[in-house]
Amino acid sequence: MSGDGSARDPRDPGPPRVARARGGDDAAAAGEHRRDVGVVVVAAGTGSRAGGGELKQFRWVAGKPMLLHSVQAFHARPDVAMVVVVLPKAFAADPPPWLFQCDVDRLLIAVGGRERADSVRNGLEDLPEEVDVVLVHDAARPLVPDDVIDRVVATARGGVGAIAALPVVDTLKEVDEDGVVVRTVERARLWRAQTPQGFPRAALERAHAAAKREGVSATDDAALCERAGVTVRVVRGSEVAMKVTEEADFERLEALAARRT
Repeated sequence: MSGDGSARDPRDPGPPRVARARGGDDAAAAGEHRRDVGVVVVAAGTGSRAGGGELKQFRWVAGKPMLLHSVQAFHARPDVAMVVVVLPKAFAADPPPWLFQCDVDRLLIAVGGRERADSVRNGLEDLPEEVDVVLVHDAARPLVPDDVIDRVVATARGGVGAIAALPVVDTLKEVDEDGVVVRTVERARLWRAQTPQGFPRAALERAHAAAKREGVSATDDAALCERAGVTVRVVRGSEVAMKVTEEADFERLEALAARRT
């Protein structure tokens, strides 16, 4: 069984194999308590497709504002040194007061940029020096399970990129502009990317610097790292970590949250 209770897919690479540092079990145990992880929570979008007038990331779902779910989940982890929340410029100077229900000693606010990559870069710049592993997470995925975060962190600590993802199970069709099927797409090696996505800090910074220099944009950080030659592996994600995009997604998320309690 996987961490979210579903049967393991044969394409699932399983738990990452991470080499232990010299010094045996004591050194490994000490490593488990390193506070070397920095998190950039991207919450700078307008969320117009979700409707409601209020920013999607500020709307209440499953008992609290959507953004608060993510920030508190990362602050609950002893390996997290800092969480940087990237907000729209209008809110960065005066964040909603409920955001300070978190660990304020491990919370910073950054200003969102024009594109998603600009927002992530702004967040990266605010992370403290002791951060070696960076997680980038979309605020629109408020219910990410801790075991998913564990898998991403463990893989990124091994020196490669890691993304939470799920194998595609539906039959995929490529269509033309008129909706006519052109071909059936082989799904055996296709995965649906989620967040968090984790990377060695130096690798992620290099990938973003190259993208900025060359004027390249992407829908996620893994694509920028892939382009920069960084190895990126998938780890098992969770259906609970769904992304809220449209109004109907709020009802689905409430149902998922209810099943977790």
